[in-house]
Amino acid sequence: MGACLGVCSLLSCVSCLCGSAPCLLCGCCPSTRNSTISRLLFTFFLFLGTLVSIIMIIPGVEEQLHKLPGFCEGGDSSAVIQGHVNCKSFLGHKSVYRMCFATAAFFFLFALIMICVRSSKDPRAAIQNGFWFLKFLILIGITVGAFYIPNGAFTSVWFYFGVVGSFLFILIQLILLIDFAHSWSQSWLRNADEGNAKGWYAALIVVTFILYAVSIAALVLLYVYYTKPDDCTVNKVLISLNLIFCVVASVVSVLPKIQDAQPHSGLLQASIITLYTLFITWSALANVPNKSCNPTLLVRNSTAGQPADGQVTQWWDAPSIVGLIIFLLCTLFISLRSSGHSQVNKLMLTEESPAAVGSGDPGGEDGVRQAYDNEQDGVAYNYSFFHLCLVLASLYIMMTLTNWYRPSEDSQEMTSPWTAVWVKISSSWAGLLLYLWTLVAPVILPDRDFS
Repeated sequence: MGACLGVCSLLSCVSCLCGSAPCLLCGCCPSTRNSTISRLLFTFFLFLGTLVSIIMIIPGVEEQLHKLPGFCEGGDSSAVIQGHVNCKSFLGHKSVYRMCFATAAFFFLFALIMICVRSSKDPRAAIQNGFWFLKFLILIGITVGAFYIPNGAFTSVWFYFGVVGSFLFILIQLILLIDFAHSWSQSWLRNADEGNAKGWYAALIVVTFILYAVSIAALVLLYVYYTKPDDCTVNKVLISLNLIFCVVASVVSVLPKIQDAQPHSGLLQASIITLYTLFITWSALANVPNKSCNPTLLVRNSTAGQPADGQVTQWWDAPSIVGLIIFLLCTLFISLRSSGHSQVNKLMLTEESPAAVGSGDPGGEDGVRQAYDNEQDGVAYNYSFFHLCLVLASLYIMMTLTNWYRPSEDSQEMTSPWTAVWVKISSSWAGLLLYLWTLVAPVILPDRDFS
């Protein structure tokens, strides 16, 4: 009997996945708002595409991808491009591009469909919050179609889409990081005001000291590994400029006027921004196309299908692994919560209105708690903007998994272009400017509400 009930429950959940509102009707769904469930499930699709992309760049899997039609001429593993290049050595790179193209196209399609949805009463809201099995089939169909895209100029053109999308997603990461830093500092200072002030202030000082200590160690390592006494001028300039900008941001954060306008601002936020800026700097220097100034540069020569030393070259490097972790955290952050700051909510278009938060009944029949509709009077987040964020996330993960590399002009090597370096460096500068603006804006515009 128990087995029968289990099978019936499973079949019920599967059938609900094909309906227009599975998380409103099914007991298999958790007790939470449908707006949260929908965001998590769409994020799961993105993570699934990321996992498939990671699998495709594993050397053993990559070597078998030549059997797919359209990748190499006639599916022959010895096929060449322009008479020089073993096609098999670039298949992981091409597969990641096509997989991420599929996820980006999938989310862009929903961004178009969901334009101007105001509440769950709009018929399109049912598409946003339901039909998950059909959505999964759509994603599979787009993915299969993407792998039939001819080589041609697809990789080169899509590389520039990836560069622009990644730059925008890094800015979104910076906005979320700044919001997180301010929220963290405010929370601890509020706890200190309410009781046990010495303990909370001590924790604040210790964490700030650790973050600055790690930043200083990272700075020293950047100078040691990515510069030389008589060479690498560009690297020296980039590291020094970001060092100066970080010092300026730290000093501004503790100025008396800034403290008067924002009592919760301080060195904790500045230390977080400093550490992230140095990470972006490290990631940028890892893409400098100069082996003498970049010991971590991966140049993949495909004239023989393998690197010159006979070893299998991995796509992964340390900045990419850290970038992947930050990507996962930021994407979950976008999916799970809205900011406690009104300005960030307005910027990210994710402010949960009181009507959206309060509407709906979490209790189901017979006392069973189920996911409930909390958007009858107004959506909890902008559907189209959320999908556009996932489009940018797809492009960012594409560039991260391929180390921002692309085939060289003669298509004999996979190299790192200067484009990647300047995009990352400029994004770090944009992040520092944005952080400085959050500090000085209440002073410059005292009549505006920056809560």
